[in-house]
Amino acid sequence: MKKVRDNTIKLNQFLKLMGIVPTGGQAKLMIQGGDVQVNGMLETRRGRRLVPGDKVTIQGQTLEVNLNNEDEDVVIFTEQTE
Repeated sequence: MKKVRDNTIKLNQFLKLMGIVPTGGQAKLMIQGGDVQVNGMLETRRGRRLVPGDKVTIQGQTLEVNLNNEDEDVVIFTEQTE
């Protein structure tokens, strides 16, 4: 699991951890191709830092970012239905 140090995670890392894409290269293409929204706005920066409560929409699904820092190597994500 990705270590959470500053209570953020990069958008491309989030997509990989969620299993949306298998590689960082594919994440980059989806993000720069205009297929990803963060909090309802188009996001084309793969290094965009996500914080708890951010909502990422891709491929018709919305995922909410939840980072649990009680144990620094725990990252929890929850999917929300639209």
